[in-house]
Formats: sequence, structure tokens, C-alpha cells
Amino acid sequence: MSARLLSGKEAASALLAELKPKVKQLDPLLVIVQVGNDPASESYIRQKLRSCEEVGMRCEHRHLPESTTKEELFATIDALNRDDGVTGFIVQVPLPSPLAPATEDVIRAIDPRKDIDGFTSKNLGDTFLGSAFERLPPATPAGIIAMLEHFAIPLKGKHAVVVGRSNTVGKPLSVMLLNRDATVTVCHSRTQDLAAITKQADILIVAVGRANMITADMVKSGAVVIDVGMNRKDGKLCGDVDFDGVKEVASAITPVPGGVGPMTVAALIQNCVRAAEAKE
Repeated sequence: MSARLLSGKEAASALLAELKPKVKQLDPLLVIVQVGNDPASESYIRQKLRSCEEVGMRCEHRHLPESTTKEELFATIDALNRDDGVTGFIVQVPLPSPLAPATEDVIRAIDPRKDIDGFTSKNLGDTFLGSAFERLPPATPAGIIAMLEHFAIPLKGKHAVVVGRSNTVGKPLSVMLLNRDATVTVCHSRTQDLAAITKQADILIVAVGRANMITADMVKSGAVVIDVGMNRKDGKLCGDVDFDGVKEVASAITPVPGGVGPMTVAALIQNCVRAAEAKE
């Protein structure tokens, strides 16, 4: 058996096509704030700019120098919060090392109504109230949910195992899965006998940042496997899942790259549209 490939590019294109008429009607403006010149950040930003162009969304890239101070960054955030012409914005992470300790303060400083990443406590908290309250949910979890919906993969009554407990992926994703009637188990670095739990999963979602840590012997036959990881090994990009081995066991699997990544970007665009709708 070889697994069905869940193409994030296909699912993202479908979501962006659905959003395009709303973008034309609402004319939102997305601002991307970048500090410094992190190569991975620059790659992600190019993807976001391309997706904005694809749907005809206005997008502004504010590239601040590496030497930007905390005070200067917070002044930029404050100005964006107060600018009625800005629908939503993101501050690209990771920040340069001198600013990295202030990352949580940066998130707190963003107006939740313009929080397109869905990282603020207000938007994270809303996910706990149910799917109807997911107005600006975290982008990667929202993208994963949209991908599962696109490929008609049912969640109700399924056992979903999430490996990873970050505030941006693992925790909110587990709640969003619960909101859709899945039974959810969350695993992490302290979980004992991880394989015994992952082998129970109907849907296995892995977001830990460790190359190829999930192997074929850790996956139930016929499971759906969503790989959120993005690692570099031997000069090549790979996920948290051993793709070549697991695809022979799973019924469906996401590739890396080209899986969850495009869906995260599409979900960011969707959040900007939702922010614009909320202003109407």
C-alpha cells in the first residue's frame, strides 16, 4: 500500500480561489513586519507575498534593519494597531537574537483584531469556546483543519494524536480537533512509550521539529499522517516523519515541503479576510 498524497498546494489553491471574490469586495491590507535578514523568514515572506498576489490582496512588506531596537519595534506595532487602513499584520519570527527575549511581549502588543497569525491570548482563548468562535485562529492549525476538510477526511469520532504542545500549533490544534468531535491525545517530549500512543491514532499530527522522528513502526496501518515539521538534514528539507517509510503504512500523508506550509499561508490570507469582514 502506498499512501494518498495530501497536497497542500492543491488545498491552498482551492481555499485561495474561494477567498478571491471576498478580497476584491473588501480590499484588505496585510502588513508583514520583518526585522533583520533571517533566510528562512525571507523564504516564508516570499510565499506570503506570492499568495497575496494570487488573490489580489494588497500586501506591504516592512523590512526593518537588524539593528532595530525594542523601542523602535514596539513603536512600529503601535502605529500599525492605530492605523485604520491596516486590516491586519504579522511580525515575522524568529526575531534577531537581541530582540528574541521580547517575542512574547511583541505578541501581547498586537491588537487582537489585527492578529493575523492568531497568536494573541484573545484569539487563542476564543478557540476554546468552540468552532463558531474561531474568528482569527492560529494559522497553522487552521490550515491543517482546512486541509482535512478539503480532502474530506472525517474527524468526528476519530482518535487524533498530536505530537507537540506548542502554543502556536500543538495546543490550539488539539482544541480545534476537539471542537470537531475528535477524541484527542496530546504527546510531548516527556511522554513515555510514545510509539504505543501514536500507533493508536486514526489521525497522527506531528509538530516537534525533530527530523524523521516518526517511523513506520510507530504508525497504525491506514492512519492519516500530517507532518508539520520543517527540518534540514544533509542539505535537504525534511519533516518530522520518515516519509518514505510511513507512506507505505499510512492511508494518506502530507509531503515536506508542499504540505502544511502552503496551508499556513492560505490560512493567514483567510484570517486577513475575516478581519476585514469584522470591520464591516
